Amino acid sequence: MQVSVDISLYPLKEEFKAPIKDFINKIDKHGGFKVKRNNMSTSIFGDYKEIMHWLTDNMELTLMDDENAIFVIKVVGGDYFRE
Repeated sequence: MQVSVDISLYPLKEEFKAPIKDFINKIDKHGGFKVKRNNMSTSIFGDYKEIMHWLTDNMELTLMDDENAIFVIKVVGGDYFRE
């Protein structure tokens, strides 16, 4: 099943830009998702199970580095990628 996932990361610390850039770079390096960056979030498009597996692993790594980080995720059935 194809899904569209909109994800935002809010590290609650003064130096917040680096963790956000690192997380987006990890998404880009995966290569299996279509990705669209917005001002306040990143949208990922692809297979539901693959995205959720990737998010589970990588969100955990981020939270291990900074347990005060907040993720906001919206999941919609279907591929809403717009170029």
